[in-house]
Amino acid sequence: MHKGFGFLNRRFILPELRSAVRAVQADLVFLQEVQGDHALHAERTVDWPPVPQYEFLADAMWPQFAYGRNAVYPHGHHGNALLSKYPIVQYRNRDVSIQGPERRGMLHCTLAVPGFGDLHAICVHLGLAEAHRRRQIDMLCEMVGEAVPPQAPLIVAGDFNDWRCRASDALERCAGLQEVFQMVYGQAARTFPARLPMLRLDRIYVRGAGAHAPMVLPRKPWSHLSDHAPLAAEIDL
Repeated sequence: MHKGFGFLNRRFILPELRSAVRAVQADLVFLQEVQGDHALHAERTVDWPPVPQYEFLADAMWPQFAYGRNAVYPHGHHGNALLSKYPIVQYRNRDVSIQGPERRGMLHCTLAVPGFGDLHAICVHLGLAEAHRRRQIDMLCEMVGEAVPPQAPLIVAGDFNDWRCRASDALERCAGLQEVFQMVYGQAARTFPARLPMLRLDRIYVRGAGAHAPMVLPRKPWSHLSDHAPLAAEIDL
């Protein structure tokens, strides 16, 4: 989300982002770098919404939403968010920051899917340093082992910053998670930078569920709205 701003923070594009996200018509939306609050931006930015960004994005299309605050600073905070067309019966945000100024988190939601039962969803944003990511992958495995029943379907999605493509083997080994692009196409999707994707940073993992038609969403309008190309997939429960 880049906190609702375009490249170099020169233009506020949150209304355009909302239109683009709505056009996908996804049942679940996993978001990173969502601005929960920022007093100075609210005063100085034209069209700054009167509600938090995740609530502005959810609008009438996603009646349920959850937010996990990761980074807190004098004028506000930002983090991960999940928008859902299904009831969110509970959620918890886990701080997985390691050290230094970089703040990271994992937002775990339990959803009640009508006619099916519980679905677990974890929205992640991992660190830039490989040593940090290794520890954060271990924390993710611990979270899955402690909080997700073995028989319950699970989706884990977000920005893994895993440019060396080492997370998938570890997550399959410790948590039984499979990446949907690897399942269908043999390798994760290129997503960064959005204008000319080279690195495979963003992922959708599943356990106890199937996946069909994973895709990188078209460059227009997304390459003008985010530095990461967004991913979509059909998940079968």
